[in-house]
Amino acid sequence: MLRTKCGQQCFLTPFIMSCLGTICTIMVLLKAVHGDYLIGVGSYDMTGPAAEVNMMGYANMDQVTAGVHFRLRARAFIVAESAQGERFAFVNLDAGMASQLVTIKVLERLKSRYGDLYKEENIAISGTHTHAGPGGYLQYVVYSITSLGFVKQSFAAIVTAIEQAIVQAHNNLRPGSIFINTGDVENAGINRSPSAYLLNPAEEKARFPNNVDTQMTLLKFVDGESNKSIGAFSWFATHGTSMSRENKLISGDNKGAAARFFEDWFRTNNSNMPYTSNTGNINLVKTAETIKATGGQLCNQTSSKAFKVRKTDDSQFVGAFCQSNVGDVSPNVLGAFCLDTGKPCDFKHSSCGGNDQLCVGRGPGYPDEILSTKIIGERQFEKAVELFNTATEELTRKLEYRHVYLNFTNLEVKLDNNSLVKTCPAALGPGFAAGTTDGPGAFGFQQGDTEINGFWKIIRNSLKKPSQYQVDCQKPKTVLLDTGEMFDPYAWAPAILPIQILRLGNLIILSVPGEFTTMAGRRLREAVKDTLIVNGNGVYNNNTHIVIAGLTNTYSQYVATFEEYKQQRYEAASTLYGPHTLSAYIQEFKKLAISMATGTQPIPKSLSPPDLSSKQISLVLQPTGDSTPPGIKFGDIKQDVVTPKGGSLNRGERATATFWSGNPRNDLFTEGTFAVVERLEGEQWIPTYDDDDFCLYFKWRVDNSTGNSFSFATIEWEIPKTAVPGVYRLRHFGAFKSSLVSPNQYFTGASSAFSVA
Repeated sequence: MLRTKCGQQCFLTPFIMSCLGTICTIMVLLKAVHGDYLIGVGSYDMTGPAAEVNMMGYANMDQVTAGVHFRLRARAFIVAESAQGERFAFVNLDAGMASQLVTIKVLERLKSRYGDLYKEENIAISGTHTHAGPGGYLQYVVYSITSLGFVKQSFAAIVTAIEQAIVQAHNNLRPGSIFINTGDVENAGINRSPSAYLLNPAEEKARFPNNVDTQMTLLKFVDGESNKSIGAFSWFATHGTSMSRENKLISGDNKGAAARFFEDWFRTNNSNMPYTSNTGNINLVKTAETIKATGGQLCNQTSSKAFKVRKTDDSQFVGAFCQSNVGDVSPNVLGAFCLDTGKPCDFKHSSCGGNDQLCVGRGPGYPDEILSTKIIGERQFEKAVELFNTATEELTRKLEYRHVYLNFTNLEVKLDNNSLVKTCPAALGPGFAAGTTDGPGAFGFQQGDTEINGFWKIIRNSLKKPSQYQVDCQKPKTVLLDTGEMFDPYAWAPAILPIQILRLGNLIILSVPGEFTTMAGRRLREAVKDTLIVNGNGVYNNNTHIVIAGLTNTYSQYVATFEEYKQQRYEAASTLYGPHTLSAYIQEFKKLAISMATGTQPIPKSLSPPDLSSKQISLVLQPTGDSTPPGIKFGDIKQDVVTPKGGSLNRGERATATFWSGNPRNDLFTEGTFAVVERLEGEQWIPTYDDDDFCLYFKWRVDNSTGNSFSFATIEWEIPKTAVPGVYRLRHFGAFKSSLVSPNQYFTGASSAFSVA
C-alpha cells in the first residue's frame, strides 16, 4: 500500500515547473484560487440489512447477509456553472447496480427539497457492481426472485444514502477546480469470455493491445478557496466479484476497498494530529489482565455513532471508484481452473467435462477471497493515488447534459450497410443460466449453449412460451426465459431505458444502464467521440476524454457485440434485446451527441419508465423477537478474546470475541457501527477501528440447536501490521426487541482487555 506523503497542493508542482517566468506562475495560482466551477462532494452510509437478506449479484439463494466486512457508501459529486446555472450530480453506489425504482424515488425526494434543480436529465446514479450487498431493491421480477421479492430495508437504505450524499454535496458547493488524469492499471482484470472476444473482427482487435480496457480516468476536485483537495472520482472496468458467491459478509468488494484505502490514505497523509500514547513504560500484559469484560449494558440508539472512527462531516475527503464497461472483465486474474483436476477450464464453454460448476476463477490471493479483494482494491487505489498526485490537466468550459428514455424492445436500427433491423423484447438464453467463471450457474447449462432440452422447454413454456416473433428476433439465442413478454404478477424485465451524456469541459461521461463488454464499450466510445468531432465545430478533438459509467440509472443486464452474440456465452445470453442491442445504443447515443455538439435542444421527453412500487411483493419475514438464556444480558460475552498465557497478541494475528446479540435488522446502525476496537489511553478507551475498516469483521449467526433462537455476534480483528502496541479491547453495539411489535432496545458490551506487542 502506498505511504507517500503528499500535500494537497501537489497538483501545482509539475505545472509551475513547466512555467517560465513570474507571470505564468501568478496566473496559475489565481486560476487555482478561483476555479471555473462550483464543486461539492458528499458521502453517506448505505450498508443496509446485515442479516437474513439475499445478496444481489450471484443469484445464489443461499447467499444471505450474515454480518459486515466493511460498510457500503453512496458517494456523490456535484458540479455547477453557478449558483443557479447548469449543473449535474453523479452518485457512485457500493451496490450491485442502479435501480429504476430507486432513481424514481430519489428524484421525488430531491424535488421536494430543491424543486426542479435536480432532475432525471442531470443526475446519474451508478453502481460499482459489488456482489456482496443486500438485494431486493430493484423493481422487476427477474431481479427479485432470489431475494424473495422486494426488501424495504434494502431499498430505503439506498434511497436515503443517495439523497443524503447529494444533500451534502449541494450544501458544500464552493468555487473550485477539477483536474483530469489517465493511466493504465496493471493486472486488475482479465477477460472471462476470451473465446467470444476473439470473434470480433481481426482488424478491430489489432488496434488494441489487450482484450480488456486497462485505462483508469480520474477526476481530482480542488477547493478554490483553501486550495485543498476535497475528492477524487475514477472510472475503471473490473467486476465486483473478488468476493465469492459463498461469502455472506456485506462488502464493497474491490472497488469499495479501493475507496476505503484512498480515503484513509488521504486522511493519514493530510492530518496534523500526531499520535500520542501515555502507556509509556507500563507492562502492557499486566495492565490488560486487570481489565475484564464489562458485561452487557443498555445504551441509546445513537451511542454507536460516538464510537465511529471516521466522522461524516463537511471536511471529509470523498474518494470513489466507479464502474465502466465491465461486462466481460473479471478480477480473478489468475484465470479459471477446474476444481476437480486443477487444470484450466474448457476454453470455449468455461466448463470441466461439461460441468460449469467445477470451473471457477482464481483471484490473486487465491484461495483467500478477502486477500484477493484487498490486492485488486490496492492495485486500483495505487494507480488512483499516482494519477491524483500528478493531475495537471484542468477541465474548463461548458457543462451540459442530454438524456432520453427509449423503448428498447422495438427500436428500429439502421446498420452501416443501410439495412433496417429491430431490437427485441427482453429474453435470456441458456448461457445465462450457466453463469460465469466468477460465479457458476446451475441446472447443467453451459456457456455457449444454443439449445435447451425438452424438460426445460416444458418449464419455460409453463411460465411463458415465447412468441414466434421473439424466437426469430433473438436468434441465434434460444429463449430460455421470455422475460420481455412476461407481466405476471408484474413486469419481469425493463422495456424503457434511459441513456445519458454528461459533459464537463473536455470530459464526456456516457451513462449506460447495463454492462457493456470490453469491445462493445470501445465501439460506443469511439462512435460518440467521432460524432462529437465531426459535428462540434472544433470544440472536440482526439484529446476529448470519453468514459463509460456502467450500471447507471437503471439495470438491463449485458450488452455484447454482434459478433460476440453469436457464441452465446454468458454475456451474450444476457444481452436482453437481441443481436442488434449494441447497434441500437450506438445509434441513439450518436443522436444525443449530435444534439450536444450542435447546441440544439435536447430530444423532448416522450416516454417514462413505470413506477411498480405499488405492485411489489415481499416474502422476507420480519424478525420476530430476540432472547437470551436466563441470567444472560444482551451484550454479555459468550466467548472472550483468547491470548497466549502471559503474553500478547502479535500484529498479523486475530483477536476474536463473541457476544450474545440481537438481530442486526432491528436497527441498521446507519452512520454507526456494530463493532469497535478500542485502545487504552491513560484511563480512557479510544475508538481505533470500526466495522468500516477492512481489518475488522462483524459476523452474526443464529443457534437453533437448543430449540431456542439465540443469536450471536462475533467480532474478529485482524491486527494490522501498522497497529500501535498497546492495550485493546473489542466492543459490540446492537439492538434487540422482545417481540415483533415491541420497540428496539439498545445495548453494548466489551471484551476483556488484551495486549498487542
